[in-house]
Amino acid sequence: MSDFHNLFEDDDSEKPNPFSEWYEVEPENRQKQSIELKQVAIANVVEEIYYPAGHAQGRAESSMWVLLRDARGREFKIVMLQELGRAILSAIRGEVPDRPFTHDLMRNVIEKLGAAVERVVIDDLWQDTFYAKLHLRAGESNIEIDARPSDAIAVGLRFKAPIYVAETILEATQIEE
Repeated sequence: MSDFHNLFEDDDSEKPNPFSEWYEVEPENRQKQSIELKQVAIANVVEEIYYPAGHAQGRAESSMWVLLRDARGREFKIVMLQELGRAILSAIRGEVPDRPFTHDLMRNVIEKLGAAVERVVIDDLWQDTFYAKLHLRAGESNIEIDARPSDAIAVGLRFKAPIYVAETILEATQIEE
């Protein structure tokens, strides 16, 4: 067998992790755990403009993030692409575009199929990446769809669906005052 093939070969033998001195590798296919969910609200959507080191003077870049807060005042932020931040702002403001943008299109498709978004659940944090699910109701069926949190929030807002976050995420991501 070629060396190239050996790179992709499934081998059940225990191989040492070359990165174990820097971080603990977490298995990707983890068991689902029961989670305690807390409802959160959007406290703010922020666009930060900054000037990266090494760039020409006056060449600004920006990032967007949404600040979520639970009933106890605990907050955390999720960084996202500008387009997604703007889609969330558009839904918060109740703006209706002349032609549907992606999240409006998704709302239209979900509604035409006779379904609705019941809730958004941000249920996992792995290697500094948040994971979410859209929970839909279609007749008697409950449907769970994996999504980026920013997309899930943008679609969920169009249905006025509540947003929930796992307690473990709230504990792990506290913003210090």
